[in-house]
Amino acid sequence: MARCLIIGCGCRGTALARVLVERGHAVRGTTRDPGRCKAIEVSGAEAVVGDPDRVATLAPALEHVAVACVLLGSASGSASALAALHGPRLEMLLTRMIDSTVRGIVYEAAGAVDPSVLRAGAARVQRVCTDSRIPHVLLGSDPGSHASWLVEAASAVQGLLARD
Repeated sequence: MARCLIIGCGCRGTALARVLVERGHAVRGTTRDPGRCKAIEVSGAEAVVGDPDRVATLAPALEHVAVACVLLGSASGSASALAALHGPRLEMLLTRMIDSTVRGIVYEAAGAVDPSVLRAGAARVQRVCTDSRIPHVLLGSDPGSHASWLVEAASAVQGLLARD
């Protein structure tokens, strides 16, 4: 059994948490909204209130995590806030992960966020993970195709865990 962290544990993240828990993994899911904790916990995951715009709030959730899933491809906010989320905030988060137990990263590279912002985020993940020799997967499935997205995401996590 491995511990997985889902950063951005909304509807799709909660569905992924359910699948991972069914496969015997311990899962943590983050949310900015304390009111979402119950929905995350119903999936079998441990709910953590944390904000990817304030990376320090996510740091405790990284403890004993093998695979981290960054599911922010459909995050909402202003164009500048989303560019920061997938830019410098993502860079800080990845830097924190390097100095943790995280040994695999899944990044949602498709979604409602401007495709150029997601491409830049994906390039950042590839660069940092390659430089640090951390295996990673970029999710390219359309999040609107829930079933195929879920299969790709669960397979990505399993593939990273199988590398250990």
